[in-house]
Amino acid sequence: MSSANRKPGIHVAWTTVTYRSVALLILAVAVVFFIAMRVAFPQFTQNSIKTADDVASKLLERVAGMAPPAGSGASTAQQAHFTALDGTVRVKKGNGNSWVTADYNIPLEKGDVVQTGSEGMAKVVFNDGTSYTVKQDSLIVIEENSANDQQQTNVAVAVSTGTVDLSTATYSQGSTSQVRVAGATARLAPESTAQVHNDPKADQHEILMKKGTGEVTRNGEIVKLANWEKVSFQGQQSHLEKSKEIGPPTLISPANMAPLFSAGEPTKDVEFSWTKMANAVGYRLQISRNPYFSSTLVDKKVNTAAVTVTGLGEGAYYWMVQSYDTGAKESVESEKNRFTIISKGKQTEAIDLELDPFIQHGHVIEVAGKTQTGARVMVNGSEVPMLSTDGSFHYFTPPLPPGESVITVTAQTAQGGVNTQQKKVIIQ
Repeated sequence: MSSANRKPGIHVAWTTVTYRSVALLILAVAVVFFIAMRVAFPQFTQNSIKTADDVASKLLERVAGMAPPAGSGASTAQQAHFTALDGTVRVKKGNGNSWVTADYNIPLEKGDVVQTGSEGMAKVVFNDGTSYTVKQDSLIVIEENSANDQQQTNVAVAVSTGTVDLSTATYSQGSTSQVRVAGATARLAPESTAQVHNDPKADQHEILMKKGTGEVTRNGEIVKLANWEKVSFQGQQSHLEKSKEIGPPTLISPANMAPLFSAGEPTKDVEFSWTKMANAVGYRLQISRNPYFSSTLVDKKVNTAAVTVTGLGEGAYYWMVQSYDTGAKESVESEKNRFTIISKGKQTEAIDLELDPFIQHGHVIEVAGKTQTGARVMVNGSEVPMLSTDGSFHYFTPPLPPGESVITVTAQTAQGGVNTQQKKVIIQ
């Protein structure tokens, strides 16, 4: 633009300067200044370096002091997680007032409440390996879930109503695992299992030790429990009543999550077997289409530890057994095994199932692999909750006990395709 056409006024020109260039310039000036001071006043520079080092050390000590000192036993809050969900299960966070539908991505913390519906079940696993299976029409409150810097854990759960099965893992010495019901507190030893039942309306409260040891405290009274011993009480002033229960059989066949093939026939005869129990004069076998046994297809008593049931059609089934004594007193329910009858013709082929090498995280095994799109995958009887659209999956097992364990992975399609693989792992 020519000077004749330039409009009168003030014209400002500027140059963009970045923060980086300014910082580099300041650094360069500081370096030059330090070198000059070092040459001119060596003693002064040495003292300055020492002073700066002292200031930095005090600053680090103050920052470090914000963390609890080693061995102080200071506790840190931890989270629990769902590992199995079925039916209606709701969660209310401790810092909220609304209920949300439970899913595997919801972390469970101190103060949270878990509620199951009339056809709902949930399994919650804590960091110390303690697991709670919350049965239908039950409500629990997580009262404590923490760990200190010595890896000592503290887990406490209150059973407000309903029935809960719980088991503890091999946690470190000094750790505690407690369950509370109607003013009573049960402390379980490592590698123990128990069942808690709380019926506030009928004022009936029971704690049954299935395996291991524990003790129940209430109103200053302490009762120790061993295998198949139970305490029960009613009312605020009642004492703890201790009794010996009959143990249930261990289910043998069909194995949990086992596929049974009918070779194209519409029905199949299935042989059921379980372990014999001392002092038992008979057994009660129940078979249902659902895990809640709200309705049963078979409910019969036999005096042997094996029986064949005829005419079972295709689909999934659940079964359990109770033993009973001469007084017709029944044991608690056994584990509930699931099996599936599949009509498999000669042309049916096994589906693809590729497993990646297992990854061990302490007592937990990470199972990953890929199967056919649309298939269901079970790991040791628990269904993998999420599969990718291409059939790939990830699953973390509950904490496994020390020693040798077998990981069974089964992929199955609605058309009858199935593939099962087993691998042994050793937990140190």
